[in-house]
Amino acid sequence: MVSMKSGLPIDQMVDTVWQGIQRGRHYPAELRGKLSLDEAYRVQLGLLACYERTGEQQAGWKVGLTAPAMQAQQGVYEPVFGFLLQSGQRSTGATFACASLIPPGFENELCITVGTTLTGPGVTLEQARSAIAQVAPALEIVEKRGDLRGDLALGLADNIQQRAFVTGVAVPLGALDLAEVTLDLTVNGVVQERARGAEVLGTPVASIAWLANKLAEFGLSLEAGMCVMSGSFTKQYAVNRGDAVHAQFEPVGPVRAEFR
Repeated sequence: MVSMKSGLPIDQMVDTVWQGIQRGRHYPAELRGKLSLDEAYRVQLGLLACYERTGEQQAGWKVGLTAPAMQAQQGVYEPVFGFLLQSGQRSTGATFACASLIPPGFENELCITVGTTLTGPGVTLEQARSAIAQVAPALEIVEKRGDLRGDLALGLADNIQQRAFVTGVAVPLGALDLAEVTLDLTVNGVVQERARGAEVLGTPVASIAWLANKLAEFGLSLEAGMCVMSGSFTKQYAVNRGDAVHAQFEPVGPVRAEFR
């Protein structure tokens, strides 16, 4: 497939992004402003295939830019998706070395495990909720590798800032209303803010429906067993060396991470 915007084959753009990542360079200059959003997703999926060829395994997907605070902060007013790798999954209490991260940050999310495969288009909220097996409190660890405001498409191709994700103990969905889950966030023992799951597209369940329907545009299903990071309840937070983050999601549970 050849990009309609740049005239370059998608495979060539995938290779450009992949080779840049191997050299520690992101947002390659030769692709800036040259990708449509559809092409960017195809490059991102090609990047996932590159990781898998090295032995990496996909853990699931992330949905981003779902809360008004995140959309306003990044200047992007539609959800997006990226992929999660098993090598990026950490348990609560994980410690990250700031020196190993491109300017890092975190987002406060739920990690939702899908127990039933969902295939769009047309997946409803009811179908999405029925597919959810369990929910865990989570932090997404992100890297500010480029300017999403300046080039959202290239940010998508670069897997939309994803670096890692930290999860607490998962609980069955049961009768839990994800829109009513309440987050209390503290950093270094100082209260930052409180937010509800309703900030995420009205309910984090909507992230599951949106993702299943968006993946269908690329011939993919949301497969049973996949983890999905719901999108942040709050704005994205920057971190500094020495920071300790504690996110309490009631009634789901806590998740913590430290940065050294």
